[in-house]
Amino acid sequence: MRQIIGLGGGGFSMEPENPLLDLYVLQQSRKATPSICFLPTASGDAENYINRFYDAFNQHNCKPSHLSLFKPPTRDLEDFILSKDIIYVGGGNTKNLLILWQEWGLNQMLKKAWDQGVVLAGISAGSICWFEEGVTDSYGDELEPIEALGFLKGSHCPHYDAELERRPAYHRLIETTQIKPGIAADDGVAIHFVEQDIAKIVSSRPNAKAYQVLLENTVVERELQTEFLGS
Repeated sequence: MRQIIGLGGGGFSMEPENPLLDLYVLQQSRKATPSICFLPTASGDAENYINRFYDAFNQHNCKPSHLSLFKPPTRDLEDFILSKDIIYVGGGNTKNLLILWQEWGLNQMLKKAWDQGVVLAGISAGSICWFEEGVTDSYGDELEPIEALGFLKGSHCPHYDAELERRPAYHRLIETTQIKPGIAADDGVAIHFVEQDIAKIVSSRPNAKAYQVLLENTVVERELQTEFLGS
């Protein structure tokens, strides 16, 4: 079963006191003590980000590790990736992430891992990367379209409620056919795909939502059923 979990925002890096989304990700491996590997490529392998990952996941029943492309842990990156139960991709610059992954051949390794049942997950840039296209600020101040890995069909826009320009920019890019229709997610929302279908949408915040954004002569936004993980 091929699974991808995209976080529009949230998780340990944005909600360190609210582990609901990270715990949901861990549960999807179906292992008692899953091995989870953090890919901090989009942040330039920022040491602070890596430390926050370990601080968070060392509190849970799992085996955390990370893969730095600036300080690789091994020459056999494919074996390292395929030995994990979950790959968790951090946020940052989507463009730089994609370029570095291409150069290191990580694209093919991650595709192989996905095909073999490794759970793929990520936040922001780490969520955009799995789709055909996304909305990114990687190029500077403005939000622009970007081509990504294409494991999932369509486009994706994270931080839908958190950044003032996200929603209008996504609508504009879809309306002018600069980007394909797709899925938008508020901060605190995780979209769980099994194969190409949405199996479940969960949130760590009571009012956070996900939306299907379509082009039907004009842009149409449809709120998707979202389950709040808290009580």
